[in-house]
Amino acid sequence: MTRLRRKLPPLNALRAFEASGRRLSFRAAADDLGVTQGAVAQQVRALEEHLGIALFQRLARGLALTPSGAAYLADVSRAFDTIAESTGQLLVRPDMVTISVTPTVAAKLLIPHLADLHEALPGVDLRTVATEALSDFDRDQVDIAVRLTRMPFPVDQEARLLFRQELVAVASPHLVGGRALPLSIKQLRTLPLLHDAHDQWPAFLQSNGKLPGAMFNQTTLALDAALAGQGVALACRAFVAADLAAGRLVQVTQASAFTQTDFFLVRKRSPPPRKAAEAVWDWCAKRLGHP
Repeated sequence: MTRLRRKLPPLNALRAFEASGRRLSFRAAADDLGVTQGAVAQQVRALEEHLGIALFQRLARGLALTPSGAAYLADVSRAFDTIAESTGQLLVRPDMVTISVTPTVAAKLLIPHLADLHEALPGVDLRTVATEALSDFDRDQVDIAVRLTRMPFPVDQEARLLFRQELVAVASPHLVGGRALPLSIKQLRTLPLLHDAHDQWPAFLQSNGKLPGAMFNQTTLALDAALAGQGVALACRAFVAADLAAGRLVQVTQASAFTQTDFFLVRKRSPPPRKAAEAVWDWCAKRLGHP
């Protein structure tokens, strides 16, 4: 047994291989693991050298598993699932519920309602994971996720639409000044634009060229800049509804745009959810959802 253990490849290399095989892309695997694409490719290459076997075919777009790679992936995935299940059973707390959300959902929707959640569900200990990466329900021990995505969903997942993603252009009243609202698209282009990682401005303005303006890697940061009067942000109406109602932001154009992706509440269909997880699911559907 000891000699077999000594032949085990490095764990990081196995994780890189499992993620790459599951996503068939070094880039997507890097996003899942929170590392660079180069690091994933290097780990996989080191694993192939360690085994003396090619696990992937490198294609112009993405990857394809070799027959040996496909067989090895099935075994490695089962091993990781077993470790995750054992760890979950060891650490399970009936009253703890883990929810994975994007940073903007956390900042604009979940955190402002935490007091309501604690009042409605006093026995629940909510653990929030704010990340743009897609969570693996088993590996990451996530009970519920809120994600910007589209249908259809895998057969082993249950999803409920929370709200459509309707994009609106918003700014601080101080930035707009004495301009009469709504602004025309021509008037909007004279104001500084704030870009996030989704960069929906070209589609919103029907522009093929590069649009100037400050760049942020998260929508919530672009909205913070808009609140500070630094420019016009483009964001989902659900994220700015409270600021619009309070007058901290104003919608600067009458136009809005719906995207092909919306925000869904997602969870695994099995095993049956714990009572605490079911209660948080129902609370999220009621309090975070918008008509």
